[in-house]
Amino acid sequence: MPKTAIVLGGTGLTGSILIKRLHLDNRYDRIKLFSRKSIAYSSPKIEEYLVDMLQLENIALDFTGDEVYCCIGTTNAKTPDKELYHTIDYGIPVATAKLCNQQGIKTFIVISALGADSKSKLFYNRTKGKMEEAVLAIEIPKTHILQPSLISGKRGEKRIGEYIFKQLMKVVNPLLIGSFKKYRSIHPEAIAYTMIWLANNTFAKKRILSDEIKEISEKHK
Repeated sequence: MPKTAIVLGGTGLTGSILIKRLHLDNRYDRIKLFSRKSIAYSSPKIEEYLVDMLQLENIALDFTGDEVYCCIGTTNAKTPDKELYHTIDYGIPVATAKLCNQQGIKTFIVISALGADSKSKLFYNRTKGKMEEAVLAIEIPKTHILQPSLISGKRGEKRIGEYIFKQLMKVVNPLLIGSFKKYRSIHPEAIAYTMIWLANNTFAKKRILSDEIKEISEKHK
């Protein structure tokens, strides 16, 4: 029976690829996209809901489906205010997980980051770590948290520092072997593929590191 997928963060780099993959996947006949702006991609399968992402409690009536994919995330450059940053990177995924629980949705896949740690001295890593703990505490039956390293690929907006680091990683990636392999940059296509695979298959781990994401995407294609 065809399924309905709910996507938050579909206008971003990974989210946009995820939507295209879901659109081509015959297991899905509806894709509900909740975002603050429209995407440059239309299809009879896609239903767009333009909403205030900081007030997700107002969308409960429309928040019905089989699986939820959360690709929400911001950066220090885009959101220098730490309170707002926390509201986005912690608040939105946690509010989404609560909606899943409220609506009886049993599959929740969310993107976090490599190095997420609620006890970290780094604000970014600490915020992601606290988000992960809060999401897992809600106990949605099928929850998976992806922890990618630096995501490669072209973004819609310019991030000079990130661009320079990405060029550097092209040289460094082959040198990262063994336990350091997880720090290699990763393509958003691999993340999107793995998210859908996890939703449709049994996988024991809740938290999935960057090298494991890549391994799943290569092994099961």
